[in-house]
Amino acid sequence: MSPAPPPAAPAPGTPEPSPAAPAPRVPARVTVVGIGADGWDGLPAASREVLRGAGALVGGARQLDLLPAECAGARIPWPSPLRPAVPGLLAAHAGREVCVLASGDPMFYGIGRTLTEVLAEAGAAPPRVLPHPSSVSYACARLGWPVEDTEVVTVVGRPLAGLAAALHDGRRLLVLSAGAETPAQVAGLLRERGFGPTRMRVLEQLGGPRERQTEGTAADWPAPPVADGTDPLNVIALDCARAPEALRLSAAPGLPDDAYEHDGQLTKRHVRAATLAALAPAPGELLWDIGGGSGSIGIEWMRTHRTCRAVAVERDAVRSGRITRNADALGVPALRVVTGPAPGALAGLPAPHAVFIGGGLTAPGLLEACWAALPPGGRLVANTVTLESEALLAEWYRRHGGDLVRLAVAHAVPVGGFTGWRQAMPVTQWSVTKPAAPDAPATPSTATPSAPSAPGDAQ
Repeated sequence: MSPAPPPAAPAPGTPEPSPAAPAPRVPARVTVVGIGADGWDGLPAASREVLRGAGALVGGARQLDLLPAECAGARIPWPSPLRPAVPGLLAAHAGREVCVLASGDPMFYGIGRTLTEVLAEAGAAPPRVLPHPSSVSYACARLGWPVEDTEVVTVVGRPLAGLAAALHDGRRLLVLSAGAETPAQVAGLLRERGFGPTRMRVLEQLGGPRERQTEGTAADWPAPPVADGTDPLNVIALDCARAPEALRLSAAPGLPDDAYEHDGQLTKRHVRAATLAALAPAPGELLWDIGGGSGSIGIEWMRTHRTCRAVAVERDAVRSGRITRNADALGVPALRVVTGPAPGALAGLPAPHAVFIGGGLTAPGLLEACWAALPPGGRLVANTVTLESEALLAEWYRRHGGDLVRLAVAHAVPVGGFTGWRQAMPVTQWSVTKPAAPDAPATPSTATPSAPSAPGDAQ
């Protein structure tokens, strides 16, 4: 038999085959097993089988202690802080079967989300998840509350101040606790926000043999060290009740001006409501609030949905501190505050979905910078009370369209023995949605572009 001919040489210009991408440095398979206070006895057969066969067992010290000796894999407690350590920990066990323990349902405020994100970034398959009933399911079963009608707020790794946005008279809340000290901290916040009459029930070790429930009101809840006997594994149930004298805060934009600490630099209530309507917040969107003042626009933007984000830009450091305090008091501590003058302070900020300009309109380049930062479909709203800024908004309206309106509010006040109207300064408001960029021409144009004749011509 004659030898096989050598392989044909590649044709000239044929690119070299690219080398195979290196395999991701991740375990052969990652399984996340939910476990409850009932430990090994409460696990189904599928979860037990995975735990017995895993080469590495990762979890909190409390969760690892729940496993019997027959789970022979190496036991690795989570480091702290957890999130930055996850990629390295997974890489250290590349090629092995890894089982991660999580409390209850791993995909409900749990480690399941973090693992899914880290594995996706590494180009690996998502983890297999074997959930256990969550503490929320157990709590609602004990309380007789429908799960779908119960709002859940977590303070695990998050500021306690975020609870304030969910407080409404008659509302039922479940708070996922960060530890034994959380119930007393929650009671303190409720008292500060005018919700002292709220009924509190602390449910400990749900589903386990040491399950118990403690009840009281926020007004009477004991402070540490009296409350030191609380188990760290607890959920707090709140039947919200507002004290009669407490300020009522709506879920809609247009909170009372008295809800804010301010020095007069505040977008007043009725104008604020109209401004938020023009900004049209939607879940997950980011707002730039330029000329933050007291932070009211950014704060009420974030209160419309828990996933809404905002950056307040304020040049005055004293006002920046005030914005932060207002955000904490009104339940949106994640509001980011940037201290510095715009447009310079806008450099490096993530692109916004909407921009509000409440001050500094005549600063050179401000409107141009905001317009350039907006994606197609982004909204820009600007308010002013001065003739100079009004003239600028009129020019931008002429160039870009949108809505140019004047908002006038008058309040009834005593006039001697009678009542009359006191007119507030009218506010001129321009709102516009940035259109999609025009389609590029099919062939290169040889025409020389004309220079912009007025602010806003260059897009």
